[in-house]
Amino acid sequence: MFIFKKIVSRFFFPMQLILLISFTGLFLLWFSKKKKTGKIFITIGLFLFLASGTPFVSDSFLGFLESRYRPCDIQLSSESHIAQTRYPIKFVLVLGSGCVSENPELPITSRIDGASIVRLIEGIRIYRKNPESKLILSGGSPCNSVPNAWIMGNIARQIGVDGNDIIIESKSKDTRHEAELIKPIVDKNGFILVTSASHMPRSIAMFKKLGMNPVPAPTEHLIKGLKSDFFPGAYNLYKMKKAFYEFMGIIWAKLRGQV
Repeated sequence: MFIFKKIVSRFFFPMQLILLISFTGLFLLWFSKKKKTGKIFITIGLFLFLASGTPFVSDSFLGFLESRYRPCDIQLSSESHIAQTRYPIKFVLVLGSGCVSENPELPITSRIDGASIVRLIEGIRIYRKNPESKLILSGGSPCNSVPNAWIMGNIARQIGVDGNDIIIESKSKDTRHEAELIKPIVDKNGFILVTSASHMPRSIAMFKKLGMNPVPAPTEHLIKGLKSDFFPGAYNLYKMKKAFYEFMGIIWAKLRGQV
């Protein structure tokens, strides 16, 4: 089911859908008598490509997800009831992201993706502001034999985090599985959940579904409020991909009763 989900979902990303529509149009245009239908498909594909590549469209989709939760420091300082009911924070949980490279010639910081690095840095920052807390690093090995959490743990130790304060969860396959494995670790204690801002809505929903109530600490915001470029670009397509991935993840989770 995990492999099926990871492979099939790729066909619903914006670029894959656009290519499917466009190539269908080309096929109809060149190899059938439905020339008009082919032209319509190609036109739709080109329009979707331009729309997905513009910052207005991509920022609207991704911004909807990223704006759901405020940064952790703002929440804890402005909402006193959170501080009163969940302090002292005993755990700071960082969710891993993506596959790990097994190339030994790469520096350790290049062996995991950028999202994991940003999440780890934010997790360590929050952990250091809560001296009595433990840092939980979560993430299995969806692509190879090296778990994401192992690499994050090595990086954390190399930049000064006490190894005794690090808890590694390296068996999870996805966010739901992470929540299931983390629950017995945190028990009923307060904890802060660190993940990408776009991934936070789905993560919070899954953790709450299992009876946990974490304090969200979103990071890796791609929508930064800067409007310096109004032209289509590859980065906007990347933001659309991130948004579609999360929306599909939420729909899939709802269908399975996980949120």
